[in-house]
Amino acid sequence: MTVDDIALTLHRGLGPKGAAHLIAVLGSAQAVYAASEEELVGGAGLRPDLARDIRRRTAHRQAEAELRYMQRHGIGAVAATDADYPALLRDCPDPPHVLYFVGERSALNGRNLAVVGTRMATPYGQRMCDVLIGRLAELETHATVVSGLAYGIDGHAHRAALRYGLPTVAVVANVLPEVSPSSHRDLAREVVAHGGAIVSELHSQTRQNGSFFIPRNRIIAGMSEGTVVVESPVGGGALSTAELADGYGRTVMAVPGRAGDKCSVGTNRLIMARSAAMVCSGDDVVRELGWDIVRVGEIPARKPAPPLLAGDERRVLEAIGEGETLDTDTLAVRSGVPAGSLAAVLLGLELAGLIRSLPGRRYERV
Repeated sequence: MTVDDIALTLHRGLGPKGAAHLIAVLGSAQAVYAASEEELVGGAGLRPDLARDIRRRTAHRQAEAELRYMQRHGIGAVAATDADYPALLRDCPDPPHVLYFVGERSALNGRNLAVVGTRMATPYGQRMCDVLIGRLAELETHATVVSGLAYGIDGHAHRAALRYGLPTVAVVANVLPEVSPSSHRDLAREVVAHGGAIVSELHSQTRQNGSFFIPRNRIIAGMSEGTVVVESPVGGGALSTAELADGYGRTVMAVPGRAGDKCSVGTNRLIMARSAAMVCSGDDVVRELGWDIVRVGEIPARKPAPPLLAGDERRVLEAIGEGETLDTDTLAVRSGVPAGSLAAVLLGLELAGLIRSLPGRRYERV
């Protein structure tokens, strides 16, 4: 990845498809900037004004500033012509020429599975994230869970991957090193600390305007062998990821929900329309993707060993009785843990797989 690669993404009017076209014609960003105006216009079909901008290297000053920004904030980058760029994403018609990341570069090229869904996840959807991802870990698939770090199913997919020891990649629609939503900063740190990565196509000079979520979804779909939609209402954002995955020729799967449940109308319709294969377990996912692993269905499921708990974590866990769901105010009173410390304790217990968060800031034991 060079300054030329970054500069290629900064020319107005070029865009991901335009950059991909230039790379396909000329071979590399360096070759693009070495080409004559005649080659850019006649051979590559660029507009004359854009060809002149490229010849004049008008974006290189911004690109050099971007490199300095990356160095200050510990951000890595990989270009579509680099060997370690996600291979599946490179094969798409509209890949971002440069991907920025924080974390492990190697995580970008794993056996990627996208797990996405509604921000208004139900306890059923949360449990299904655990069921599918826990089983994939049990079957030693060596899968990497890819999602969008959003509230709901996305966040639960990342947490389930962490809980069961699978790497996970979060693709965000904002400039690194920040993450959105900001309340998921601790989750993002856990993702990186456990061998995963936070990924964005947005450079630091991007103006945030709320329009980057659908383009973000193409990265989730494009870098993954398959996409599982766990819960989605009609018109949910996760359905756009499924549609993009289908357009890229990837396997689309959906978890069925109870008839009439608002959060499962979208997934049930995907299955009814035969736009997605119905999956109810990690074994189903493995079969749909044709993964070659240990014989499917013959390994008994097991829970990860419980971690050793610190004093506050032990008190909070003991405060939740079997079958109870408690809100944070009740937990603070029962456990004696100050409200200011409780959120961090609850996050640690959730990442350890010992409790599950429910709507209304309530928690139950797993």
